[in-house]
Amino acid sequence: MIHHLVLLERATQAMQQAIAPYSSFRVGAALHTADGKIYTGHNIESSSYSLTICAERVALFKALSEGERAFEAMAIVASSGEFCPPCGACRQVLMDFAPRLVIYLSNQHGQLKTFTLAELLPESFSSDTLSKANSKYP
Repeated sequence: MIHHLVLLERATQAMQQAIAPYSSFRVGAALHTADGKIYTGHNIESSSYSLTICAERVALFKALSEGERAFEAMAIVASSGEFCPPCGACRQVLMDFAPRLVIYLSNQHGQLKTFTLAELLPESFSSDTLSKANSKYP
């Protein structure tokens, strides 16, 4: 497993590229794959806020589009300097594709919080939920 400080540095670099003209709230994420690659992402805002995409999903979608399917960890940082856990939509998408993911959050003081995705999204809706529901109805 890659050291969390490397991931946090890559997330910070990605944050610097964020496109946040409306909120000025920049977020960066770095996703570590099981085979050692790192994919980064930053938030991209649209004037139609619901079309904005978060850094976490950008990093994940970049990795998925390159054929990656196994993920170990993600680091997330924000320009606010505060801890910035993934939003609900990101938690759900991450659960669909990386249910065993470890999440590292850092603030402006260099403090670290570490969570599993399951801790951030307990009792999640997943493919298992759909499988169980579909098995009840032939």
